[in-house]
Amino acid sequence: MRFEPTSEQRDFVSSLDRLLAGSDTVAANRAWSDGDTGPGATLWQRLAEQGVNALVVAEESGGMGASDVELVLAHELLGRYAVPGPWAEVAYLSHALADAEALAALAEGELATVAVAPHTPYAVDGAAAAAVYVAEGDRLHRAAVSGGVESVDRSRRLATVAVGEALRTGDLERAFDTAVLATAAHLLGAGERVLADTVDYVKQRRQFGREIGSYQAIKHQLADVRIALDFARPLVHGAALAAPADRARDVSAAKAAAADAAYLASRVGLQCHGAIGYTQEFDLSLWLTRIRALVSAWGTPAFHRRRVLAAVLPAASR
Repeated sequence: MRFEPTSEQRDFVSSLDRLLAGSDTVAANRAWSDGDTGPGATLWQRLAEQGVNALVVAEESGGMGASDVELVLAHELLGRYAVPGPWAEVAYLSHALADAEALAALAEGELATVAVAPHTPYAVDGAAAAAVYVAEGDRLHRAAVSGGVESVDRSRRLATVAVGEALRTGDLERAFDTAVLATAAHLLGAGERVLADTVDYVKQRRQFGREIGSYQAIKHQLADVRIALDFARPLVHGAALAAPADRARDVSAAKAAAADAAYLASRVGLQCHGAIGYTQEFDLSLWLTRIRALVSAWGTPAFHRRRVLAAVLPAASR
């Protein structure tokens, strides 16, 4: 099956790409990592004006009521540009919240986050968020930040939370799958960026009198990354179009494949760049650490493979 976005979807992606390309997302990421949320918050509001926060919020609650396809297209770009902020968490809350006023605030660009144990036990950017939530069992609660935890990705500032009052709750299963799908798309975009930057680098870096990209060993590794990303992409897009009965299975398959592909891209990218790839000063590190953090966010690859196995072979889950 071939997935082709509509003309409206292509226009949306082009508009979003122009906005992000014209913004210094690297500087915003670095400032966010250092605790200065000003540039990132400004970018967050600009993206909210483009409708990114409102994508899957229902129209009657002030959102766009868009499909998961638009969500995937947007989050792939967020990953490609390493945009800071709790984006998957907003996608989760778009379905988890049932209060129209809270959903309207979310759609308008309120910085909100959520902790969902056991897969996401900390609230990403909880200290910077105007609204913090926690999901426990089948209920959503307000939450208060009680501490901080260091992440491998410095732009993901994790917070421990204390449970507060229970709220009217939406569809938490759909909310979880939406956040997983958003994370898969984010990983796909980050993997594509690492591959593109690595290809550019190996065309310029010379050793033993020739560009290192001319060596077969380098070509083969980069080809493996290209294949992995190309195999993950239809799974991510297919999950965005999945029927309700197949959604959990397809979303988990997409997350596992995207995580594997992006992680391979990060390993090959680091190896091709050599020691410079380890340094925080080099921009590649922003994508390497983002990928490393998102591989296990919203469910580890092992969890999602078990989920796929249980859906394909129900007896295997017993």
